[in-house]
Amino acid sequence: MTRPARAIFNPAALRANLQTVRRAAPGSRILAIVKADAYGHGVVRVARALGEDVDALGVACVEEAVALREAGISRPIVLLEGPFEARELSAIVVHDLESVVHNEQQLAWFTRHDANTTLWIKFDTGMHRLGFAPADATRVVGALQRPGRELRLMTHFASAHLAGDASVTAQQQDFDAAVKALPGARCIANSSAILNWPQSHTDWVRPGLMLYGVSPLAERSASDLGLRPALTVTSALIAVKTVPAGGAVGYGQSYRCPETMPIGIVAFGYADGYPRHAATGTPVLVNGVRTQVLGEVTMDMMMVDLRPVPNAQIGDAVVLWGEGLPVEEIARAAATIPYELLCRMRMRAQFVEIPA
Repeated sequence: MTRPARAIFNPAALRANLQTVRRAAPGSRILAIVKADAYGHGVVRVARALGEDVDALGVACVEEAVALREAGISRPIVLLEGPFEARELSAIVVHDLESVVHNEQQLAWFTRHDANTTLWIKFDTGMHRLGFAPADATRVVGALQRPGRELRLMTHFASAHLAGDASVTAQQQDFDAAVKALPGARCIANSSAILNWPQSHTDWVRPGLMLYGVSPLAERSASDLGLRPALTVTSALIAVKTVPAGGAVGYGQSYRCPETMPIGIVAFGYADGYPRHAATGTPVLVNGVRTQVLGEVTMDMMMVDLRPVPNAQIGDAVVLWGEGLPVEEIARAAATIPYELLCRMRMRAQFVEIPA
């Protein structure tokens, strides 16, 4: 019998989430963000599931793009951070990639470059991470213009996940003013802005987290937004035991049983991507019943409270997050964000794809 840790991918849920994007921004083209192995979902399987229903795919680096091309993915692919070295320009041409341009070094490379690569020029309107100053917009666009080369203009919100945040309006106003007279399709809205700021739905939107069925908004759940988890992380009980009142559980004896009680051992740990600092009380499902993690999560295993599931046995199903248990809840309990939990999934958990 193989180790029961599984990551179950549901392409139908992914496609349903894409339709939620389309309903929210019906007039925009879609740049689907699949960087970081599609947020831990598997970049090739996600790209294949999205198919022709998205207009382009966004990745962080040439290596991620090449993996898609080698898997036969022909959709336009955008390098969201642009090239890191001049020699990557040849790979951009060979693999027919599009690229963001966000700094003076990249500007110089593409100014000298003869290829008609589609370029996405990024402006820093307040995130202060990547991008040219809005005051430089005319100069930068002018330097990159040439016959046959398509230019697109973009920025990134710092706080679109916060409803009513004044900085979002200020950033969009600064962007609009900087590029008003310049050619090129506009792209502003990430997942949060798609849901929270309809005025930011320009020529393109770029959904990431919401495609995977996770809410990007602190105050609204995924189910409230009509999103379905595209990945459910599961395992099984590999031991069941009764611990007497006062008995300690796990390393450091950080949990002591308040009464004689059953506990279960689950084949899943921090080497599989579960957060080690998820404390006692972090929710988990055993046979569909909500219970809690006990003590410290270990490398390969974790302990769970079986008092709500007194008849649980070895082999019974455990859901760590996904269908029936949003990853957002686990992230809150572990004092992190859903992005981190998804992106750090280890391949040791066997991926299973639900047939279309």
